[in-house]
Amino acid sequence: MSTPQITVILPTLNEAANLPLVIPRIVEALAGRSIEMLIIDDASTDSTPHVCAELATKYPLTLHVRTQPKDSLSGAVLYGISLAKGQFIVVMDADLQHPPDKLPELLAPLERGEADFVLGSRYVRGGSMQESWGPLRRINSRVATFLARPFAGRTHDPMSGFFAMKRETYERAERLTPLGYKVGLELMCKCRVRNVREIPIHFSSRAHGQSKLTMTQQFKYLEHLSRLYDFYYPRASPMLKFLIATACGWLVAFGPYLTMVLRNADPVAAPVLAYLLTIATTAVFHFRYVRTQREFIIARHPWLDFLFISLAELGACWIAALWLANRVQHLRPLELFVIPFGVATVVRYMLRKELMQDVRGLRKDLRVEERK
Repeated sequence: MSTPQITVILPTLNEAANLPLVIPRIVEALAGRSIEMLIIDDASTDSTPHVCAELATKYPLTLHVRTQPKDSLSGAVLYGISLAKGQFIVVMDADLQHPPDKLPELLAPLERGEADFVLGSRYVRGGSMQESWGPLRRINSRVATFLARPFAGRTHDPMSGFFAMKRETYERAERLTPLGYKVGLELMCKCRVRNVREIPIHFSSRAHGQSKLTMTQQFKYLEHLSRLYDFYYPRASPMLKFLIATACGWLVAFGPYLTMVLRNADPVAAPVLAYLLTIATTAVFHFRYVRTQREFIIARHPWLDFLFISLAELGACWIAALWLANRVQHLRPLELFVIPFGVATVVRYMLRKELMQDVRGLRKDLRVEERK
């Protein structure tokens, strides 16, 4: 078979009922063009393999089954792209929510050289949705779009799963680490896409089956955004996250500290005991960091490092409080809180940087090089 011009990637999970409907429509929409269709299946429990075998006798279709899918739809899409042979790569759902008849319009800006990434958008003029959303879901969508704006530009529907791009655009991608379903957003960011077009689509309801968008996926989107901010703003993002974690820790500790001061607690013990709450709050952030980024962390023992840093912080807080209590007269409660906490926070920042306990540790490529 000659090299196809267009590769259409359809990630699937129990979509056996939809495939016989969507595949003929894709072929009809792209009639006269050289295409291949890759079904990337995440170990479906329905009759997807049997259906694909029948369809492959009539259409240029290949089924690839991921027997141990650990990275959901995004991983399936990236796996499909790695197998793609076409000059233009299209990604779409197999459930007929994305209209196959829009494929020529989706590809046109790429073929004319007017864009290197094209999105099928529900929110541009002419776009629409069959499903009626309530106020809360509309607000959720707008907030999600706003949070993605720093690296998605002023696109109206950056979370769209219906998109096309040039192969050369994908080949300049850096450190792809998608999470959840928003692989299009990942590619726009990591491929440093600048020239994006949106074409209007009608987003239909599923033909068969149930939606896979759950609350878990919503939280994964936030975690995914966190990774993209780390990538796009490698200096500012760690600092901002550090400041957020620090502010939360100080706020949690301030109330108990003030209570101890009002009860005439020892001026050294009060800030030290309160700082234990700051360490506990930081541990919550660290737990999330280890859970979501473990495969990219260079440190072999992140929790042992965290314990070492915490003990150093607590020691710094104690030394600063002891010095103030013995050397400074007429010390105000707020000063006894801010100064020891500030010294401890500086120690934490310096040690976290040295032990790569923040985003500076998320360097998969560096870790691979170090093992060579």
